[in-house]
Amino acid sequence: MIQDIFPEILHNEYKKKEAADDSVILVFNGDNVLCDIDADQIFPTYKELERGELDYTYLFNVSGRDFFLAGCEDVGTPHGYAFESIWRFRSAAPGYLAFAGITAHHIYNWYRDNRLCGRCGGAMKHDGKERMLYCEACGNHVYPKISPVVIVGVTSGSKLLLTVYANREYRRYALIAGFIEIGESAEEAVKREVMEEVGVKVKNLRYYKSQPWGFSDSLLFGYYAELDGDPDITIDENELSEAVWLERDEIDVEPDNLSLTNEMICRFRDAR
Repeated sequence: MIQDIFPEILHNEYKKKEAADDSVILVFNGDNVLCDIDADQIFPTYKELERGELDYTYLFNVSGRDFFLAGCEDVGTPHGYAFESIWRFRSAAPGYLAFAGITAHHIYNWYRDNRLCGRCGGAMKHDGKERMLYCEACGNHVYPKISPVVIVGVTSGSKLLLTVYANREYRRYALIAGFIEIGESAEEAVKREVMEEVGVKVKNLRYYKSQPWGFSDSLLFGYYAELDGDPDITIDENELSEAVWLERDEIDVEPDNLSLTNEMICRFRDAR
């Protein structure tokens, strides 16, 4: 999956550091990132940008290399670089830079959305000891937002329930997924999401694994669950354009070494 970057290691502890010439700089403009997607480097360095007057915020370190977030989108465009959609990270290489890029975008979203205090409207400031924003006026402290999501592989014997999202650019088969609501356990969210999206009941929930997913600022929790009763599907057309039971040998999905959804589909298909 996208976070499996061994032998590289992501060290995400916050530190107060200054950028060096070889530091990697992430420049975002909404859902676009300044990069050269065809190069080994992908992202520009501090030296290449030559904009030392800008503010740079330390993000993390990957195997000894520091990554920083540029405090402004208007940094100019070094030769060979352009703004590309963050969705290019789904196929970018090397993989550790793709993971670094989408993780940086998760942090960028949090900084961008918390420039002002949600309690009193005052300006938020960076803490010097941890990744936290605070308001001097009212004392409000804000930490990075991580939204929990369940991914559900619903099974019925040798069949798996596969879906296609409605009104999304991604048109491949996926699994049922949804955000965990306030006051709800992950297991309760599994049952609710399955009922809401396809109108069936499930039982015998089995936790599989989790995945950080910066594309939606989320932490995904993967579960398998068995059909409980009637297999007839009633689609929530606001969420899905298709939902179908497929036998293992009917599942035409290639491993992408990227997403928890893909891994769970392939794992079920290849089980005998």
